[in-house]
Amino acid sequence: MKNLDSIIAGPCAAESEEQVLQTATLLYNMGIKHFRAGVWKPRTKPGCFEGHGEKALRWLQKVQQMGMTVATEVATPEHVRLALQYGIDRLWIGTRTVANPFDVQNIADTLKAEHASATTIMVKNPMTPDIDLWIGAILRLYDCGQEHVIAIHRGFFSYAKTQYRNQPMWQIPLELYRQMPNITIYCDPSHIAGKRELVENLSREALNMGFDGLMIESHCQPSEALSDSRQQLAPAELEKILSTLIVKERTNISGLEFLRKQIDELDDELLNILAKRMSLSREIGQYKKEHNIQIFQGNRYNDILQKMLSQAEKSGISKECIKSIFEFIHEESVRQQL
Repeated sequence: MKNLDSIIAGPCAAESEEQVLQTATLLYNMGIKHFRAGVWKPRTKPGCFEGHGEKALRWLQKVQQMGMTVATEVATPEHVRLALQYGIDRLWIGTRTVANPFDVQNIADTLKAEHASATTIMVKNPMTPDIDLWIGAILRLYDCGQEHVIAIHRGFFSYAKTQYRNQPMWQIPLELYRQMPNITIYCDPSHIAGKRELVENLSREALNMGFDGLMIESHCQPSEALSDSRQQLAPAELEKILSTLIVKERTNISGLEFLRKQIDELDDELLNILAKRMSLSREIGQYKKEHNIQIFQGNRYNDILQKMLSQAEKSGISKECIKSIFEFIHEESVRQQL
């Protein structure tokens, strides 16, 4: 990647002055111009590292003196006031905060009161795939006079166990494009991936779809990071990945591409559901063996099949198709029980 203007990189959290400046120096020497680090870290459970707060803002000022812009997360009006007081260039509103319209409105009102309309505000998607919450947060900022708003796609929480920490659900940011065609949107592949080895492919996919840039977590010593160590890249690893990427000019996603993205997401869901079903079949098989129960239960299978066939027409799927699908599923379930 020749032009790194569209890359924001830095550690999940500002852990120490040494760690911040060492990471920033390595990234700056690569050509990265925009640095990110959380100074307040909203953690799911108490007792985890929650950041150094105001003290860490001074470390970000030293990064600015190197010639980089800096960004940090804000979740309360007090965070906003302190970040502005220290001259932080960009503020981002995290996924947990975006989920609460009252919190977003408080932040938007504070920005307006502090006359910070020129400050760039980045809005991550909410944890759940609710596009209206995401759009609502952006509109609240617009309504309070914010001139520079960037949407950040960081994936969506799912109970299903998949290769990703958060499901990409690309159809959601694509729909955001459709409804707000002038919005700038970046992808946060680190939080989607949850594993550093998946970041490159996710980054490439986002850029191929026309995302405007990337926000990637990078730490001078990822294995020793106090939060999200598994998904952070060493600067050298990040440099190698960026050398393979190309930022493409945004083009309108065609209707066919949009529909295909939704098909891809549903295929992933189908596979996860089938995996869960087969896991339960193995448990049933073990129970039957322990209680000397016959594996094949014809009446049970017929009841399931008739139920599915009765729902087939309502679903717009032929009975022949449903019958074939459930015959294959039942056959594999019996094999799993055995």
